[in-house]
Amino acid sequence: MSRFKRGAHVDSRAGFRQEKEDCPVPYGLLKAARKSGQLNLSGRGLTEVPQSVWRLNIDTPEEAQQNVSFGAADRWWEQADLTKLLLSSNKLQSLSEDVKLLPALLVLDIHDNQLSSLPDSIGDLEQLQKLILSHNKLTELPLGLWKLTNLRCLHLQQNLIKKIPLDLGQLVNLDELDLSNNHLMDIPESLANLKSLVKLNLSCNKLQSLPPGISEMKNLRMLDCSRNQIESIPPVLAQMESLEQLYLRHNKLRYLPELPCCKTLKDLFCGNNQIEVLEADHLKHLSALSFLELRDNKVKSLPEEITLLQGLERLDLTNNDISSLPCGLGALPKLKFLALEGNPLRTIRRDLLTKGTGELLKYLRSRIQEQPDGSLKEEPKTAMTLPSQAKINVHAIKTLKTLDYSEKQEGSIPDEVFDAVDDSPVANVNFSKNQLTEVPPRIMELKDTLADINLGFNKITTVPVDFSELKQLLHIDLRNNLLTSLPMELEGLTKLRSVILSFNRFKSFPDVLYRISSLETILISNNQVGGIDPVQMKTLNRLSTLDLSNNDIMQVPPELGNCTSLRALMLDGNPFRNPRAAILSKGTDAVLEYLRSRIPT
Repeated sequence: MSRFKRGAHVDSRAGFRQEKEDCPVPYGLLKAARKSGQLNLSGRGLTEVPQSVWRLNIDTPEEAQQNVSFGAADRWWEQADLTKLLLSSNKLQSLSEDVKLLPALLVLDIHDNQLSSLPDSIGDLEQLQKLILSHNKLTELPLGLWKLTNLRCLHLQQNLIKKIPLDLGQLVNLDELDLSNNHLMDIPESLANLKSLVKLNLSCNKLQSLPPGISEMKNLRMLDCSRNQIESIPPVLAQMESLEQLYLRHNKLRYLPELPCCKTLKDLFCGNNQIEVLEADHLKHLSALSFLELRDNKVKSLPEEITLLQGLERLDLTNNDISSLPCGLGALPKLKFLALEGNPLRTIRRDLLTKGTGELLKYLRSRIQEQPDGSLKEEPKTAMTLPSQAKINVHAIKTLKTLDYSEKQEGSIPDEVFDAVDDSPVANVNFSKNQLTEVPPRIMELKDTLADINLGFNKITTVPVDFSELKQLLHIDLRNNLLTSLPMELEGLTKLRSVILSFNRFKSFPDVLYRISSLETILISNNQVGGIDPVQMKTLNRLSTLDLSNNDIMQVPPELGNCTSLRALMLDGNPFRNPRAAILSKGTDAVLEYLRSRIPT
C-alpha cells in the first residue's frame, strides 16, 4: 500500500506540481479563463507566453487528472473557448506560432511590448476582430495578417514600420485603423478598398502626399494626417461624404485645402503650417464648419468672405501676422470663441482684446453699421423704438436675433427689454456683466428659439429647474457667478453642445453633465472640484474639450485615458502629482496615452 502511495505521488502529481511552480501565470487565472473566455495577463513582466496559455482549450486541466468530484461550476469539459487575450505591458520580444491554437480569439491586445516580428500563423485567427499591436518594435508585418478579413480594429501606432503592402486592402471590414508614429513614406492605393473605415490616423509619419483613392472611403468620419510633410491636399478628398474631422497640423501646407463638395466637415485643424493667404475659393465650400484652427501660420489678413462660414463657432488664429480684422467677422451668427493672441493687431485697442470674444464681436458688429464718412447709422425711429428703450438695440433683435443687455451693472432686467422683443425670434441672449442674483424669469418667453445664453459675470447662486424647458439651447455661459450645483432636470437639454462654468463655487463635478450626451465642450476651470467619474465621462462620446484647470483634483483617474474623443484636456493648476508637468506639456494625446498605460489590470 505504501508503495502504491509513493508511486502515485511521483507519477501522477509531480509533473503538475512542477508545471505549476514554473508557470508565471497563476493556475487560478487559467481556470477562470476557461469559464469566462477572457484572460488578462497585462503587466506581469512576461518575457514569453507560457505554453499553458496557448494550449488552454486543448489540454485537460489539472483538476481533471485528480480523483475529485466536480460541482456544476467546475465542469471543465464545458469550458468556454478563449475569445479575449490581453498581453499588454510585458517584455515579449516574440510571439509563438502556437497563437493559432486559440482560433476563437476575437480580441488580442499585445501593445507596449518589445515585439520585432509576428508569426505568420496569426493569420489563422479567422474570427479576430480587434488587434492591438501599438508601442512595439515592428518593422514589417507578416503575410498572414492580411488574411484577417473579420478584423474591425487594427492599432499599429508607435512602431518602426516603413511600408504598408497593397494587401492592406483585403481588410475590408476595418472601421478603425491607426498607423500613427511610424516611418511611412507613402500609403498604398489599396487603402481605397477599406470602405467601412470610420477613423484613420496617419499622423507622425513622413508622408508627402495622400493617395487620391482615399476619397473612395465614403464612411470615413475622422482623418488625422498631422505631423507629416504634406504640401497639398488632393481636391478629390471632398468626395468623402461622411468626413467630419480633418487634422492637418504640422505639415507644409501653403493654402487651406480646397474641398468643393464636403458638406459634412465640422472641424478643420491646419495649425503649424505655412499658410499665408486665405482665399474665398477655399472658404466658400466650408459652410458647415464649426471649428477652424489656423494657429501658428503666416496669415496676414482675413478676407471679407469669412462671412461665408455661417456655421463657424470657434476660430483659432493665434500666432499669425494679422494686423486688422474684417468687420464682417462680427456678423457670424454662431461664433463664440475667437483666439487672436500673438498677432500684430493695430486697428483694435489692446484693452478691447482682453475683454473676450463677445466684446470684440460686439465692437466689430458696431463697425458694420458705420457710414462711409465714419459716422454711425442712426436707428430708424419706429413704433418699437420708445424713449424708455433707447438703450435697447432693436436693430440687433430684428436682424441678428440677439437680445443684448450686458454691462449695465443692474440687479434685474427691465421689462422693457423683453417687451422690445415683441414677436421677433431671438436666438441669442447676452445679460452678462450685470448684478443679477437669479436667472431672469422672463427668459422662458424665448424658449422656442433661444439657442445661446450668456449670463456670465453676475451673482447668480442657482439655476432654476424650468431652465430645462429651453429645449433649443446649444450654448450656456455661466462663468463668474456663485453657483455650487446644477439641477438634474437640465438633462432635458438634449441639444446642448457647450457649457461654461468657470470661476464659480463647484466642489464636485455636476452629475447632470454626465447625462447630457450631446455635450462637446465643458469648461469648469477655477472652481473647487475634487474629482471626476471617468466611467460616466466616457459616455460623453462627443466631448472634445474638457477644461478642469485650477481645481482641487488630488488624483487623476487613469480610466480618463479611455475618453478618446477628447482633443483638448486641461488639467494644470491642480494639486495632483501625476501626470507630471512634463507629460502635461506634451498635449492631450500624450496625457491620455499616459493615463491609459496606468490603468490597473
